Amino acid sequence: MTSITKACHGRKPRAARSGRWQLQDAKARFSELVRRAKQDGPQHVTVHGREEVVVVGADHFRRLAGVQTGQALVDAMQRSPHRATSLKAARLPMPVRPVDL
Repeated sequence: MTSITKACHGRKPRAARSGRWQLQDAKARFSELVRRAKQDGPQHVTVHGREEVVVVGADHFRRLAGVQTGQALVDAMQRSPHRATSLKAARLPMPVRPVDL
C-alpha cells in the first residue's frame, strides 16, 4: 500500500460528511446516503464535479410536493372577497355542421 492509500483507509470521504457525495461514493454507500437524507436533510450527489441530483427523505418530499387534492383552490375561492358574486355563463347555441364521410 502507498502512503496515500493508508492515509485514506478507514475514514469517510469528506463529501459524505458535508451532505455532498460524489456519484461513486453514493453508489457504494447507498444505505448511508438514504439514512443521512432522512436524518440530516437533503444530500447532494455530484457527477464530474457538477451537482446532478438531491436525495431527500420521503416526508421532506411530501412537504415540498404538497397534496394535490384541489383543496387549496377550494380554500382560496372560499376566502375570496367576491364569493357572493353570482356568475351566469352565457350560453350560445353551437352551430351543427354536417360531417363529410
